[in-house]
Amino acid sequence: MIYPIYVYGMPVLRKVAKEVPKDYENLPQLAEDMFKTMYRAEGVGLAAPQIGLSLRMFVIDIEILADDEHPEFKGAKRVFVNPEIIEMGDELKAQDEGCLSLPGISESVKRATMVRVKYFDENWNEHEEVFTGFFAKAVQHEYEHLDGKLFIDNISPVRRTMNRGRLQAMLKGKINCRYSVKTV
Repeated sequence: MIYPIYVYGMPVLRKVAKEVPKDYENLPQLAEDMFKTMYRAEGVGLAAPQIGLSLRMFVIDIEILADDEHPEFKGAKRVFVNPEIIEMGDELKAQDEGCLSLPGISESVKRATMVRVKYFDENWNEHEEVFTGFFAKAVQHEYEHLDGKLFIDNISPVRRTMNRGRLQAMLKGKINCRYSVKTV
């Protein structure tokens, strides 16, 4: 199933998501549907709140970005259930970010270049991994969705003001994108 993606203004995007219970029915199917939804929208990450589910879960697949310059992206597909960032590196790097819930907006955001994350996969296998570079950035971006935050919360007030018109248009349902969305 492909879900519509909830965009800026939808209340679920600003709520702290609840832990996924161990007895959650069809968790592997939900993960598969999230990947399908993300691929349809041409994204590399998607959090459950972005499809209207207040659950601490997200998926990332940056394998499509693997090439000769970035062979480390091979096999970079994960399902994160009830993740916990347990360590963040001190080094920060600013890079442009976008978000499927904020179509048409891209801004430079500083993120840690390394994170250590403890999480479960869709089959309730526990993992602890260190992610670096672009993968670390993607993890931090999606993780923030679980805490009711958006990447625009990390930009300067001047940059937020410069995006006010686009944000107001989203609140009015005036969105032009290639994937199905749900608006206020």
